[in-house]
Order: sequence, then structure tokens, then C-alpha cells
Amino acid sequence: MSENATLPAITMTERAAQRIRELQAMPEHRDMMLRLAVSGGGCSGYSYGFSFDDEKRPDDNAYGRDGVTLLVDEVSLGLLGGAEVDYVEEMTGSSFVVRNPNATSSCGCGNSFAVG
Repeated sequence: MSENATLPAITMTERAAQRIRELQAMPEHRDMMLRLAVSGGGCSGYSYGFSFDDEKRPDDNAYGRDGVTLLVDEVSLGLLGGAEVDYVEEMTGSSFVVRNPNATSSCGCGNSFAVG
């Protein structure tokens, strides 16, 4: 469902799609899409941010799985092409995780990364 054929697609695991569906069942997230964006900052230079959005912007690329949609803006896509979004549950907590093949290093929390 990607609209940008020049960069590798972003994929979602089944667990990530399932968690998005669960969150969409909440009244405050009903009919919304999950947005993944990269911003400057964090311990390693860039950081990942997740939020819900009810509209697709002109510079967004949309990726789908199991009836849910992940939005990624064009600028963020340049740093995320080929990445996989997963949802993990561990003893210390649960969160969405980005496995980014473009990252040359990342911080211990996994929310920030650097590129070569």
C-alpha cells in the first residue's frame, strides 16, 4: 500500500497490527491511523515518535497490514526505508519498536538512533 516506489517499504509485524487495532477500539483513537515520524534529538541524533492521526497528508506514505494503516511522512521515510515496526511486551513494559536497517547505532532505550 506504499505510494513511494523508490525507497524500501516499511513493514509491520502481526503483533504491531494487532496492537494498533486494540488501540483503535478506544473512543479517542477510533478511525485513526498510527503515525511514525523521525525528529532530530534524542541521545543518538534522531528519535522515533508514534502518534495517532485522523488524516493522511499529501507528503505521507501509507503502509497497511491486517486492516490497519501506518503513516510515514516523506522526510522520515528517507531515514526509515526498509524498517520493520513491531510491538513487544517485556517485564519492563511494552512498546512499539522500530527495527531500522539505516541506523548505524542506537541508544539503550531504542527510541533514538544515528545514521552513518
